[in-house]
Amino acid sequence: MPDVEFTNLFAVTVIALLAPLLLGLTPRLRVPAVVLEIVAGIVVGPHGLGLVDVDLPVQIVSVLGLAFLLFLAGLEIDVHRLRGQVLRLAVLGYLVTLALGGAAGAVFSAVGWVHSALLLAVTLSATSLGLVVPVLKDARQADGMVGQFTIAAASVADFAAVLVLSLVFSTEGGSAGERLIMVGLFALLVAVTGLVVATAGRSQRIGLVLLRLQDTTAEIRVRAAVVLLIAFVALAEQFGLETILGAFLAGAVVGLVDRDATSHPRFRTKLEALGYGFLIPVFFVTSGLRLDLRGLLDDPAALLRVPLFLLALLVVRGVPAYLSVRTLGGRSTAAVGLLQATSLPFIVTATQIGVVTGLMTPVTAAALVCAGLLSVLIFPAIALVLLRQPAADRSGREEPRPASR
Repeated sequence: MPDVEFTNLFAVTVIALLAPLLLGLTPRLRVPAVVLEIVAGIVVGPHGLGLVDVDLPVQIVSVLGLAFLLFLAGLEIDVHRLRGQVLRLAVLGYLVTLALGGAAGAVFSAVGWVHSALLLAVTLSATSLGLVVPVLKDARQADGMVGQFTIAAASVADFAAVLVLSLVFSTEGGSAGERLIMVGLFALLVAVTGLVVATAGRSQRIGLVLLRLQDTTAEIRVRAAVVLLIAFVALAEQFGLETILGAFLAGAVVGLVDRDATSHPRFRTKLEALGYGFLIPVFFVTSGLRLDLRGLLDDPAALLRVPLFLLALLVVRGVPAYLSVRTLGGRSTAAVGLLQATSLPFIVTATQIGVVTGLMTPVTAAALVCAGLLSVLIFPAIALVLLRQPAADRSGREEPRPASR
């Protein structure tokens, strides 16, 4: 057996276990597990107590965790919701987001906090769809107008942010023009692959085989999804693109092909179990291990970046929500804005790319991640309060409550 130690990976998996367990034992502590995972990683990591290091096994599982996180994010996208007024407002909202993000990036670049205004704009432009959907379901708004606008806006933002990050800030090198050509070729290959997979899925013979093997030890659908994920990640790397684009598009293809899940209702649950049960928590804990907060804590001026980045995130992603105020009303629109401004996984990914490319300092990266952590803690909680209160009609007045008997 190769001379590889698994001590650090064991510690990381223990943290991944204890974080949700602690939340389960203290239900009043309404904090997403991902926040505890990152914070625990900071505490025990090289820049904290120095108990856990990021060695080779941790790095490998963490990379797989990032790929699976983007894969499941792509799987969340429902292309059938992206149409009509909802799609138009989502696309227009993202353009407004980029404009506001560019202005914020120019300001922070002028004071020397970032080296690329566009990178900051893209970093602030995404929404954590995986964190927002549970809030909408908790408020019973996922299938209503609020849910449609929020999910559509988050889907467009996530896809566009991943695409722009891969196209403009890839660590693989090459000019922007070359990467644009590669993105086009890669998209064509993805479309062809999706068509082939969809055609094969409609074959009666193949369908019967999949149905027979899907809930056996073969777990054939899960294996096929993993093969598609790894294939797209490897292809993206060969095309000189960021691997996150391949992972995201793999999830989108699986989600598009898997429209009718009546014959395999446990398929997505199994994928989520593999991702959220093992791989993704390792990525978040590892992100905490790599995060250096000493620069923030040692310099009060640097620590000031956290609330300012949080405010920028709220403005950049929250303000575009008001394009739908005539449809949703004031209170619901405010809730949508807060949910759109909830972002963490993409911020973690983008800041890591920024540090590797030299376009972002570790201190700025740490401040942005801290702002993302605060957005996850604060914004959904306020949005949930707004959504649970009586909805307002388009004129701004509260809808009358039914008379009590």
